[in-house]
Amino acid sequence: MIVLKFGGSSLADAELIRNVMGIIGKYVYNEDEVAVVISAMGGVTDQLLNICKSVADGTGAAENIIRELEKKHLETAGILLPVQKQPEVMAEIMSLCNELSDIVHGAQLLSEVTPRTRDIILSFGERLSAYIISQALKMKIPQTIYTDSRKIIRTDSGFGMAKVDVDTSNILIKKYFNDNKGLKVITGFIASDAAGQTTTLGRSGSDYTATIIGAATDARAVEIWSDTDGVMTADPRYVPDARSIEKLSYHEAMELSHFGARILFPLSLQPAMMKHIPVIVKNTFNPDHRGTLICSESNGSNGLIKGITSLREISIINVEGSGMTGVAGVAARLFNALWHSEINVIFISQASSEHSICLAVMQDEACRATQVIREVFAQELASGLISSVNFEKELAIVAVVGEGMRQRPGVAARVFEPLGANNINIKAISQGSSELNISFVIREADLRKTLQVLHESMFRKK
Repeated sequence: MIVLKFGGSSLADAELIRNVMGIIGKYVYNEDEVAVVISAMGGVTDQLLNICKSVADGTGAAENIIRELEKKHLETAGILLPVQKQPEVMAEIMSLCNELSDIVHGAQLLSEVTPRTRDIILSFGERLSAYIISQALKMKIPQTIYTDSRKIIRTDSGFGMAKVDVDTSNILIKKYFNDNKGLKVITGFIASDAAGQTTTLGRSGSDYTATIIGAATDARAVEIWSDTDGVMTADPRYVPDARSIEKLSYHEAMELSHFGARILFPLSLQPAMMKHIPVIVKNTFNPDHRGTLICSESNGSNGLIKGITSLREISIINVEGSGMTGVAGVAARLFNALWHSEINVIFISQASSEHSICLAVMQDEACRATQVIREVFAQELASGLISSVNFEKELAIVAVVGEGMRQRPGVAARVFEPLGANNINIKAISQGSSELNISFVIREADLRKTLQVLHESMFRKK
């Protein structure tokens, strides 16, 4: 059993879908059993989000977007399917788009899109693409089965990023796979709660669908097909010399993805990691490339550093004051307030003197986060125990990741010496006791130069 997942960039149009179908066909020929998880066609999820925004803003553009989506999927089906099959499939596409239109119309009457309604609207991307692809594959592989993942993955009612009920989902998945033999084409990203309401799995949701199914069926591997030759040593948009990483441990992959690498979101790796199922990241446009293997063991022969990754549009917030020194609970109050305000903290650094705490958030949340912190410490600010709560924007975080850094003297020097030699100023530094990751904050204007300098220093050919 193998699970293949194809992202939106691999499914942008009919020709690319034909290429994906060719890849799937080769696996069906060589494997005992294959399951394929399908994302929405490229750009469709953004259009569905625009529908939600249109309803909330009252611009009235939603119906035009729905008709554009209908046209896109009808044209794709017209290219992929023989004439005799088209009426049936096109009728289903129009039915789905009419259903979407009815849901949007109901939301327009209320002038709002609730989290529950948003999840239902977003589900149509995967439902349309997986249905079309399953019907096209059935022409060559008759035992193909369209599978709505809402029937086999159960979650709570946390719309937007629902928590998976692993035990129930495992039972449903195993039963479905035992009862239904053949090539399963499965909708990614979506699931359902105990009441049958549509939920979504959040960022990289289709990847998560693939690893959930892989873990439940004890698959020999999960393959994530995207548009790059696996996981790269750095972002090739900034570092033209970036190259594919042959092998990563689960932990290395999680660290890289947390700081922006185009790779599985950490939550998506957990089901595979728990069952020790290898995850392979491959390139739909270069299928013969080996890609990147993610498994329990890191490849020590790959050197000290595995990859360099970054996050743009970051702000750091500095909380300073003598009144924090030796006072228990300051950090707890700070982070509890941000948690209640649903503000995600990306990076933390605190001086051993306890005189200051530095944290990083996304730039568009910096003003709100700063205000929340000032409200929590209003008394301390008024009395002078905390002297300031300020933020700085237009920054970036860079993370250097590799299990080879553990218990190796001089690693920090190898990271920071070339930056100093190139006049790149460091705003803040963080390193965990695991020694798997060194992270630091710089000006966003220095990001390209920083990545190129580090990559040249760490990965230059001997």
